[in-house]
Amino acid sequence: MLDVLKIPPTELFALLVAIGFAAGLNLYATVAVLGLLARFGHLPLPPGLQLLGGWPVIGASAALFAIEFFADKVPAFDLIWNALHTFIRVPVAGLIAYRATSQLSPGHQLLAALLGAAVALIAHGGKTAARAAVTPSPEPLSNISLSVGEDVLAVGLTWLAAKHPYVGGGLALGLVVVIVVLVRLVIRALRALFRGAEQELTG
Repeated sequence: MLDVLKIPPTELFALLVAIGFAAGLNLYATVAVLGLLARFGHLPLPPGLQLLGGWPVIGASAALFAIEFFADKVPAFDLIWNALHTFIRVPVAGLIAYRATSQLSPGHQLLAALLGAAVALIAHGGKTAARAAVTPSPEPLSNISLSVGEDVLAVGLTWLAAKHPYVGGGLALGLVVVIVVLVRLVIRALRALFRGAEQELTG
């Protein structure tokens, strides 16, 4: 059993990276799983996050997850849904990280909050970009499959982080690197495309 109050800083860092990434994909599933893990004694929560283990929060998170489960699988509408959730997933992920490190100094809490928000933003950005890429597809199967995969990853990563923080954090960090590299490659490709088009127009 993982005791968040006693784990070393590196393990806490790994845990926060994994939870931040999961929250960036699906905040409601992440909060619900954290609450259930705490409720059944698999993840003792620090004082700042004790509220997550209450049935009202678990129930509300599960209900919102159920709504998102269907809303997130409707082509085009999912883009609007995810755009709106930029202002929910990222700040709440930062808040979770901040509250999870209440035993640390205010400066370290702030760094933890920035870490959680940054990782959530990268995960959320990767998710949104992937949705934008598959939405033009005429069949909904690719969109639904991608959404289900994101839900499974969010739930699985949260559980893995609670049981094996280093493994969960390492996996999340690897996914962050992949997303950043892919985004850079896409940006370079777009710049090359625009430069080529500009040369054709001016030539």
